[in-house]
Amino acid sequence: MTRHQAADSTPTTTGATATSATATGPMVAVTDLRRSFGTGERTVHALRGISFSVGRGELTALKGRSGSGKTTLLNLVGGLDAPTGGSIALDGIDLGGLNEDGRLALRRERIGFVFQSFGLIPMLTAAENVGVPMRLRKVLPAEREERAHTLLALVGLADHANQRPGELSGGQQQRVAIARALANDPGLIIADEPTGQLDSETGRSIMELLRAVVRSEGVTVLVATHDPTLMELADRVIELHDGRIVEEDAEQAA
Repeated sequence: MTRHQAADSTPTTTGATATSATATGPMVAVTDLRRSFGTGERTVHALRGISFSVGRGELTALKGRSGSGKTTLLNLVGGLDAPTGGSIALDGIDLGGLNEDGRLALRRERIGFVFQSFGLIPMLTAAENVGVPMRLRKVLPAEREERAHTLLALVGLADHANQRPGELSGGQQQRVAIARALANDPGLIIADEPTGQLDSETGRSIMELLRAVVRSEGVTVLVATHDPTLMELADRVIELHDGRIVEEDAEQAA
């Protein structure tokens, strides 16, 4: 199923599918989002009523110091956590209306994740790692293998399909992770500090790759980073401080 085909089906509260109410509007819409941890005097307010939207085919960067709420926000948008208050809509789907199966289906079919630690399986080749999300969707082996090689070519690793993570550089491993995130043709990629373990030059090349993916694949990217040198590649920058949005830049990336 392609991303465009997936737009015609929506995970419901039971994890089944139904006709999507929208194929337009923002990819992500966050309204008065709040997330607190603990109770009483020990309550930590990680997010304090933030609202923003991310357009389709847009690369939006979240910046802020450690503890500003970036990772908490990404976990909520990705359906990995539930908010204390407020709402999140992804591709027109209200995440608050989904049960566990529905959130799982949403993550599997509409979201790709890229992590700072790469998250590759050491015993699998690059192509096999890219194929993991497709295995979970029971894609036929021949189709899975073809798409994995196509995506590795997209990220510049066509000649490394049979190498294992330990045989690849950090930058190459992150490129494999990006290819894996694209495996199920998602509408949204969520990237949490994807350059955090890379040197500045390699990190910039990874951000340039994400920028190219946005342009070539039409995918939306929401990325958290603390590296100010990477902000120029984003379509928009949202700054978080103590769980609040303190600044938004809407300058088009060069």
